[in-house]
Amino acid sequence: MAVSAQAEIPSQLGRSAIVTGATGGLGYETALALAKAGAEVIVTGRDNRKGQSAIEKINREVSGARLSYEPLDLANLASIADFSQRMHSRQSLDLLINNAGVMALPRRQTTTDGFEMQFGTNYLGHFALTARLMPLLRRASGPRVVNVSSLAHRTAFIDFDDLQGARVYSPWKAYGQSKLAMLMFALELQRRSDATGWNLTSNAAHPGFARTGLFASGPGGLLSLASDFAAPFFGQSATDGARPILFAATSPKATPGAYYGPGGLGELRGAPAPALIMPQARDAARAARLWEVSEKLAETSFN
Repeated sequence: MAVSAQAEIPSQLGRSAIVTGATGGLGYETALALAKAGAEVIVTGRDNRKGQSAIEKINREVSGARLSYEPLDLANLASIADFSQRMHSRQSLDLLINNAGVMALPRRQTTTDGFEMQFGTNYLGHFALTARLMPLLRRASGPRVVNVSSLAHRTAFIDFDDLQGARVYSPWKAYGQSKLAMLMFALELQRRSDATGWNLTSNAAHPGFARTGLFASGPGGLLSLASDFAAPFFGQSATDGARPILFAATSPKATPGAYYGPGGLGELRGAPAPALIMPQARDAARAARLWEVSEKLAETSFN
C-alpha cells in the first residue's frame, strides 16, 4: 500500500513557507501539502489570476488554511527586489522552496534584464531571491532552503564562456545548465552556512518524471507527445513528484547539503530517497566561481 505524501510530513504549525511557482504543478502540490500540515504558506507566481485561483482551490480543500498570494516574476530582478521588500515586514521565514521554472524553450528568449530565460528564471532569479531573503531566514529557528533540480543535471555543465547561450543556444543544454546550477547553489549555500554560522539547512530535490505542464509549455512537438505516451509507464503524478521536495523541506531525516529524488528505477518515480549527485555538481571550486559570477550578474550579495 502506497504511503501518501501527507503522511510523510510532520506538523508545520507555527512555521512559514514561501513557494515559488506555486500556481500549478509541483509548486501547487507543495504549497497544498504544506497548508494541510498547518504551515503559513505564501504562494507566488507571475499570473495574478492563476494565483488567486490556486488560493481558492487550496482554501476549498484545507479548512482554516493560512495562505496568501504574492506576485513574483523570477525573470525580473526588480520584481524580486519588490517582493523581498514586501516580505521584510515579517518577523522571520522558516522555509523557502525555490521551485519555479521553465523547460527547454525551443527558441532563445531573454529575461527583463537580458539573461537567457532558463538560466535567469530557473537559477539566477532564485539566487537573487534567496540572497534578499537571507535576513528573514536567519531570524528563524532551523530555517531550510530547498532548490528544485532535475535529472537533467546529470549530463549538464556550466559554460562560463557562454552562460547566456548567446553564441550557441541549445534548449536542453540551457535547461540542464540551469538545473545543475540550482544543485551546485544548494550545496555551496550549505558549505557557506557551515563556514559562517548561518544556521541554515540547504538541500535540493528533484521530482523524477513528474507529469506537470512543463513539457507542454517548453519543448512541445514530438517530445511532448513522447512524454505523454511514456508518462503512465515511467512517470508519476505532480502530487507524487512533490514528495522529494516536501521530504527535503520538512523531514527530520533530511540532512544538510543533501539531494533527494524518487527512489524507484532510474529515479523516475517512487518514494523519496537520496539522489545521485554527479561529480560536476560537487565541484566546490566551480561552485564558488558560479556564486561570484551570480552575485555580479544579479547585483546581489549574501554578505
